Amino acid sequence: MTPAYIGVGSNLDEPLLHVKQALQELAALPRSRLTRHSSLYRSSPVGFAQQPDYINAVAALQTGLDARALLGELQKLEARHGRKRSFANAPRTLDLDLLVFGERQIAEPDLVVPHPRMHERAFVLQPLIEIAPDLSIPGRGDAAAWLRRCADQKVERVAP
Repeated sequence: MTPAYIGVGSNLDEPLLHVKQALQELAALPRSRLTRHSSLYRSSPVGFAQQPDYINAVAALQTGLDARALLGELQKLEARHGRKRSFANAPRTLDLDLLVFGERQIAEPDLVVPHPRMHERAFVLQPLIEIAPDLSIPGRGDAAAWLRRCADQKVERVAP
């Protein structure tokens, strides 16, 4: 079993509901077990700014799936929630990002792990260190140290 961390986010069509449902659905993934999830957080959009705020969380899994199979399962969940991929940083009903997959570093055209921008985003790091305070991001280092570098990014806890 491999420990994996999944970023969960939504800013369309009742985002709190999408995030809560996605956390339940992650618990039902094949050959995987949800071990923990963070509180829910509100954050401003990154990139395309003319859209609603996001609700974000991070889930911890133990999985027997390989990284590519896990990514496929995450994309199926997104599709069931009506995810449309119109342009980069577009609003979305559900966004599931494979943040960390054990100690693996993967750089393929459609699969990059750890997530390439996670260390720059407080909305990922805050919920991540809530559930894994001592996590070291493979190839990047201490997640908590990266969060301190993002102190100017506002992230607000909205639900346990």
